[in-house]
Amino acid sequence: MCEATCGLELHLEGKDITLVRGDRDDVFSHGFLCPKGTALKQLESDPDRLRRPQVRRGDSWHEVSWDDAFAEVERGLTPIFERYGRDAGAMYMGNPNVHNLAGTLYSRVLIQAVGSKNLYSAGTVDQMPKQVSAGLMFGMALSMPIPDIDRTDYLLILGANPFASNGSLMTAPDYPGRLRALRARGGKFVVVDPRRSKTAEEADEHLFIRPGTDAQFLFGVVHTLFEEELVSLGTVADHVAGVEGVELLAGEFSPEAVAPVCGWPTLSPAISTAPAARCSRSPRPGAPTRLAPRASGAARVSVVIAAGCAAFPRCSASCRSCASPRRLRHRARVRCGA
Repeated sequence: MCEATCGLELHLEGKDITLVRGDRDDVFSHGFLCPKGTALKQLESDPDRLRRPQVRRGDSWHEVSWDDAFAEVERGLTPIFERYGRDAGAMYMGNPNVHNLAGTLYSRVLIQAVGSKNLYSAGTVDQMPKQVSAGLMFGMALSMPIPDIDRTDYLLILGANPFASNGSLMTAPDYPGRLRALRARGGKFVVVDPRRSKTAEEADEHLFIRPGTDAQFLFGVVHTLFEEELVSLGTVADHVAGVEGVELLAGEFSPEAVAPVCGWPTLSPAISTAPAARCSRSPRPGAPTRLAPRASGAARVSVVIAAGCAAFPRCSASCRSCASPRRLRHRARVRCGA
C-alpha cells in the first residue's frame, strides 16, 4: 500500500471483505491505520473498478481482452517510433509500481522495450535529489538514511510535512503519533519551512525561511560544525571520504553570510555540549537566531530534508559535469551571493 507498511487485519466472508482495521499485534504499527488502508473494502467492491482492459473507440470505451489491448498499443506506438524515433515516447512510472510485484519485476523490461530516454516517475516529481545524493554517497539510490525517530531527542525538519504524508519513505506508521511521543519524552522538533504546514503548526518552533535557500542554511550548519571543531567521525572514519572537500565548500557559509540569504536578521552558531538539543529563531529583529541543534551524550539529533532541499541548480554549462571542490565551491558561491 505505501512505505509505512502498517499491519492490516482483514475480515472475510468467502472472498468478500467485511472489515478492515489495523493489526493491534503488529510490532511496527501497533494497530494504526490511515484512511487509505481503511478504504480497501470500498476499493475492492467499487462497481466502477476496472477489472479488464478498456480501449477507446471514438467517444466510447470498450472492454477487450489483454491480447487485444496490447495489439492496440502496438498499432498506436509503432508508426510514431518509426517516424520520430524512440525518444518520441515517454514513460511515467507511478508510485503503486513499488508496491506491486508485477510492476516491480516487469517495469524494467517495459522500459527497455520502449527504449526512450524520457523516463519519469513519482520520484522525479518529489525526491530525485534525495535519491541521487544517496546513490553518490552510499552506492545505491535507494540507500537513503532515515531518522530513528523513536530514539531521537531533537528532530529538525526541512520542507517535509509528515503530518500530511505520514513520513513516506521514513517507513514509520503513525508518524504524527511518533512526533508527539518524541515531545512527551522531553524531546523537541523544529520545522524550517516557508509555508505554515500542519507539521509546522504542531512543532515546538517554526522557522520561516526564504524559498530556495535550504542549501545555504544547511551549509551554514556544516560551517559551524567545522568552525567549532565538532566534526568527529569516530568509528566510521575508515568508511568516509571527502570530508576535507566538504569543509572547503562550507568555508564561506558563515552564519553571518547565510542569514540575509535565508531571510533572517542574524544567525548565531549554537552547537555546543548542552545536555539537550536546541534550535530557535529570533522573535525580533536584531536578536540572535539559533542555527544548529546542540546535543551531547545520549541525545540523538535527526534531520529530515524534503526532496529538493540540497540540490544545486547548474550555474553554467562548464559546471555541469565537474565535481571538483573548486567548481563546487563556485556553484555554492553563485547561490549564496558571496
